[in-house]
Amino acid sequence: MSRFVLLGHPVSHSLSPVIHAAAYRALGLSHHYDAVDCPDDDALAASISRLRRGDIAGANVTVPHKARALVHADVTDELARETEACNVLACRDGRVFAHNTDVTALSLELAQFAPGATNAVILGAGGAARAAASACARRGLRRVSVFGRRFEDQDSTAPGARALAEMGARVFAWPATPHANSALIDELAVADVVIQATSAGMRHGPPGQAVADLVPWERVPASALAYDVVYTPAVTPFLEAARRRGLAARGGLGMLVGQAAAALRIWLDVEPPLAAMEAAARAALEEPT
Repeated sequence: MSRFVLLGHPVSHSLSPVIHAAAYRALGLSHHYDAVDCPDDDALAASISRLRRGDIAGANVTVPHKARALVHADVTDELARETEACNVLACRDGRVFAHNTDVTALSLELAQFAPGATNAVILGAGGAARAAASACARRGLRRVSVFGRRFEDQDSTAPGARALAEMGARVFAWPATPHANSALIDELAVADVVIQATSAGMRHGPPGQAVADLVPWERVPASALAYDVVYTPAVTPFLEAARRRGLAARGGLGMLVGQAAAALRIWLDVEPPLAAMEAAARAALEEPT
């Protein structure tokens, strides 16, 4: 029996324990998966030390530690280096390996729900936004525009800007007020995909209405996909606004299950039971809070 964990803050909302428990049951394994709240870097470092010692067999990493976890890793894979963020840690021979399976998972979501997309707008500037930009690049999208609060005046030295530029994405300032950013309006007018890549609207996270209100939905093409990386609640203010516009709208549950499946491949070298994992996640979302 092995123990796997999720490291982040907060983590009480996470469906990862439910998803991984369902996977272990389906695979006939007796492993355990726990959410470990790490309010600061000391707590994160302590958990990664337990991983290095073998007390923990593998770890997922979520906000706000996806970038900081790289500091504690010995080896990073290509996607973790590219996005400057990781969401999976594994230990082999006393060395901690950092992976980014968010990119792979979102790439699969885009392939399924926006197969012909060429232009994307990403709202956010953190690890999820960089994962989204990387996924768009891997899908061959030609025009990727990222709007973040840290990119005032298109500051190329802001954290994350270099990584985004190397992926071929362009960075823009976050709108100061609803509908006030002409660049956002221009980019949305030709968008095939609009990705909400912040924690806004997440249960126990910051409110989501402000981000939804910043988007001039009437300017977004009716054929565009609105994708929110947030998965709980199932319908966020961003998705509600997109649906009122008549857009196809997807929450981040598929991305969550996909990244968990990729983590299982890394940790256990098994083929993940995707149907069981998704069914457990959907059932948990439907439970009253």
